[in-house]
Amino acid sequence: MNETRSCVDCGILNCRSREKEYPDFCLTTGLSEETIEKVRHLYEEEENNRVSVVSAQIEDEFYREYTRVEEVIEFARRMGYAKIGIATCIGLIEESRILARILRKKGFEVYGAVCKIGSFPKTDFGVSEEYITKTGAFMCNPIMQAEVLNQAGTELNVVMGLCVGHDSLFYKYSEALVTTLVAKDRVLAHNPVGALYQANAYYKKLTAEE
Repeated sequence: MNETRSCVDCGILNCRSREKEYPDFCLTTGLSEETIEKVRHLYEEEENNRVSVVSAQIEDEFYREYTRVEEVIEFARRMGYAKIGIATCIGLIEESRILARILRKKGFEVYGAVCKIGSFPKTDFGVSEEYITKTGAFMCNPIMQAEVLNQAGTELNVVMGLCVGHDSLFYKYSEALVTTLVAKDRVLAHNPVGALYQANAYYKKLTAEE
């Protein structure tokens, strides 16, 4: 199968330092001036510019010093946000309560919405009964989570372990900016990158044996 090569196939990563030669399939060198100017213009918009500047400041100032929780707090503070929403999986409600306590201690107003808020029966939307035996009859409601936080006027929303797909719908309908604190992985204690490290080690072993 012939696939068009892209960034995941590049071993040079010259876009980071610009001290080497770009590969012939580099996406950077393939960009049109029209596309470059279109995106550059978007960074000139007030919110986009502020987010970019504040993020760069925090990354450089606290590199390998701050946890992600601390980075979220610092980002919200520097952006001038007062009200933070938490979109949480019901399975991580205890972790979300801890986060809420921390944020409130830091002076933020916190408003949380759990995934089952206003939930509907799964079968109402085409899920057959064979797929409700392990996880229950009522579906998660990420669109309602977004709507509730929108109505509450949150300025930054934090995702806490929403399921794959449910998180996508939440991102789609949230009016406020969204950042993810916890990516759900029930098998790996919510550390999905662990599977990639394991797979990479296995791949290297196979390559060495060839």
